[in-house]
This record gives sequence, C-alpha cells and structure tokens, in this order.
Amino acid sequence: MHLGMIGGIGPASTVAYYQRLSAAVREAGGVLDLTIVNADVNELIRNNDANDKQAQAKAYADLIDRLKRAGADCAAITSLGGHFCFEDTVALASLPMISAVTPLDAYFAKNGMESVGLMGTKVVMQTQLYGQLSQTKALVPDTTLEAVGDTYIDMALASHCTDTQRTFFIEEGQKLIDRGADAIVLAGTDLSLAFDGRNVGYKVVDALDVHVSLLTDIALGHADLNEHSARLTQ
Repeated sequence: MHLGMIGGIGPASTVAYYQRLSAAVREAGGVLDLTIVNADVNELIRNNDANDKQAQAKAYADLIDRLKRAGADCAAITSLGGHFCFEDTVALASLPMISAVTPLDAYFAKNGMESVGLMGTKVVMQTQLYGQLSQTKALVPDTTLEAVGDTYIDMALASHCTDTQRTFFIEEGQKLIDRGADAIVLAGTDLSLAFDGRNVGYKVVDALDVHVSLLTDIALGHADLNEHSARLTQ
C-alpha cells in the first residue's frame, strides 16, 4: 500500500512520523512505499486561529491531489492540530483519509484508561480531541490552557524544545495526573520534542505512535483500508 502524508506541520513531527513508520515497516520485514508533501505551517496556524475549516481543507485537498498523482492510495495528516478541518477535508479529498484522532478512543479503552489528560493546541484541548472521545473522560489544563497552547505552537514552529518549555509541559502533565488522569496524551505531534521518551514519573501516551501503528498495518496490508479510512461518499 502506497501511503501519502501531508507533512511540514510542523517539520519535527513529520520527521518523527517518517522515522517511526519506516522503522516499524522495516522491523516487520516490509518495504515502505511513501510520498510526503509539505504543507505551510503558517497557513495552518492562521486558518486554525480563524477556525476557517474550508480554507484549510482546500489547501489540504490540493496537496492530496499531488499525492494521488504520485501514486498514493490514501493520505494522512501529520498533525493532530491539523485535524480541526478533517471532515471538511474528507469531503474534498481525492484519496481516502486515515485519521489520527479516530483510533485513540479505542486505544485508551483497550488499555484500561478511564481518564486521560490532553496537551496540544488550544483547539485540540478545548474540543477534547474534537469531541471524538466517547469511552474515555478527557481532562485539560484549566487556568493554563492558553499558555500550554501558545507554548506548544512556539515549540512546533521552532522545531526545538527549550529546557524551560520542557519543564513547563512536564509540570502541566503532572497537574492533570493529580486531577485524576490515568495518563497524559501527547495530543500534539510535536510534543515528542518535549517528552522524548523520558521517564517523567507518570504514564505518557504519544498519539503519534497510535497513528503510526495503524499506518504501518495499512502499509503492510494487515489492516483493511476501507475499514480504517474516511472518504467522500458519492
């Protein structure tokens, strides 16, 4: 299966997707067939702030057309924040779309997580993963939500996490654990820059890994594309 990915939002998360996906496919004895196109992260931020779903969906649709011309069989967005217009994108997309949000609820339930703490963009946190958690309770920062969102965007644009930013995110995660979260979900794909596999004293789930696991299964033909994709119904 030829995977298509919309990258560049931000660059660090795209690199993480590529590294983890290629390693997983290789370890399974397969050969990765992948094309990546680069989206404009500044355009995404503008449209996200303005909640202009149609404008961003159109930008994605143009990129997806390029992926289709390159031979891709499906497409994925390498940003949870970039999923704010996912349904609008599906309506315009020339390829089936593999959501990074949809698999998460089932993953949390399967692993016995009754409550999770979310960190990512302001929209991801405010909407509690776009309202797609039905089996799991979501907790988000209260008085610091805006600060977490702004710090996340700063880090994503820089593709680098400072020590101050890392300490801030880890402390914010602990606050959510103290409020009853079973685990902290890195609901922003660039948050791997901050946590980076570190032992922070509580359970951390990287949403990127859940998405990569599904993409790996699809790439290897171990998962049915029709079952796990969203597409325009004609």
